[in-house]
Amino acid sequence: MDVLKQLFEQHFHAPPARVQPLQGQLSGSGRNIIRLSRDKASAVGILYNVREENVAFLEFSRHFRRHKLPVPEIYAEDLEHGAYLEQDLGDVTLFDFLSKNRDGEDISTEVVEAYRKAIAILPRFQVEAGRDLNYKVAYPRASFDRQSISWDLNYFKYYFLRLAGVPFNEQALEDDFSRLTKFLLTAPRDYFLYRDFQSRNIMLIDSEPWFVDYQGGRKGALQYDVASLLYDAKADLPPDLRRQLLDHYLEALSQYADVPREAFLHHYYAFVYIRIMQALGAYGFRGFYERKEHFLQSVPYALKNLHWLLHNAELPIALPTLMDAFRSMVGSEKLQSIAAEPDKLVVRVTSFSFHRGLPKDESGHGGGYIFDARSLPNPGREERFKALTGRDSPVAEYLDHQASVHQYFANVISLVDASISNYQSRNFKNLSVAFGCTGGQHRSVYLAEQLAKHLRAKNGVDVVVTHRELERMGL
Repeated sequence: MDVLKQLFEQHFHAPPARVQPLQGQLSGSGRNIIRLSRDKASAVGILYNVREENVAFLEFSRHFRRHKLPVPEIYAEDLEHGAYLEQDLGDVTLFDFLSKNRDGEDISTEVVEAYRKAIAILPRFQVEAGRDLNYKVAYPRASFDRQSISWDLNYFKYYFLRLAGVPFNEQALEDDFSRLTKFLLTAPRDYFLYRDFQSRNIMLIDSEPWFVDYQGGRKGALQYDVASLLYDAKADLPPDLRRQLLDHYLEALSQYADVPREAFLHHYYAFVYIRIMQALGAYGFRGFYERKEHFLQSVPYALKNLHWLLHNAELPIALPTLMDAFRSMVGSEKLQSIAAEPDKLVVRVTSFSFHRGLPKDESGHGGGYIFDARSLPNPGREERFKALTGRDSPVAEYLDHQASVHQYFANVISLVDASISNYQSRNFKNLSVAFGCTGGQHRSVYLAEQLAKHLRAKNGVDVVVTHRELERMGL
């Protein structure tokens, strides 16, 4: 965090007055994203320890800006500490704009226009800026080649099909994967492939699109990025709108490259399929494997896209085992209901140490409280409590006898109970409450346990408790 403050002061010639962790937009990545601001100056800082990926993003950003593409300006960087500072593009993504301006399949004309603007700019990334891009810095691969495709297909097989219990013949599926890979590699692929061109990576400023999250870009085929945007699962675009936007893209593409429509469409739906498989692999890894349940909410939307493809898109190659797996997935009641939101409000209660940073919001919701317990008497300073935790009776009894703890906890209960009542009335599904102290061992653990005990007596509430530092210590 200090390195970002230093970069901010270096660029704006004054230290930041406010520092705000950002969640949600990139909750599937390992990056820490922080907004730093002072008066009218604002920037977004990134902390990430994968140097190669940072280098790719920084070099790509500067290259795209030389081509006058709407990407964030890089203000400052410190690669030795995995940090850089970039232009603040605000908080409104294309996905947010879509979600707030639709009624089922009825999507406002303003949203459609935003999509048209975004997809019309895509060929400039792929063709115009892709011609002289330094692909040597691309990470983890310089091109969407046989190895890249294999990674995506195995991601889907092992983290979705296996973990979801979808039956398949492994050798027959591998044979289909081999045929699909061979076919995909026959598409012209001398273009920039953005890799994650989807609605959450397009920011809107005064109705104009700006683009982020292209650090995984590499050389590849044109079709992949269009498929990423139009079959973005949770965006759930109606088929007619997808067709209109595809036509608009091909019209825009014609200004930069001579690509016959028939040649483009010959490979298009194969790329739609592999993009959906890559996304399902990610949902499975984050949802089934890492137990981050909110990622599974996208699964029914991906299955809806597969259902449409199975009935409306014919591939030039036969992939019988893969198509059987898709049909099993689409017909699975288990998968269709796996992301159904619970009737109860889930309250996630966490204890942590401020020295190790704030806890991440694993629900993807972003709402709740972080309480600082460092003002309370600290049992950790007494030798008799050092080897114990806030779950042990002697520590609990010690804190139970402190008047300041009772007053503090009463204030916590007042705030949390009011939020629970409000959230339930509005049918919200997640609330986060975190307690931090110096070591994350005594006070924060005690308070988290006391709150969990209080909440478990309430109707319509599920309580999930995590003691972050105790888990690190194996306690």
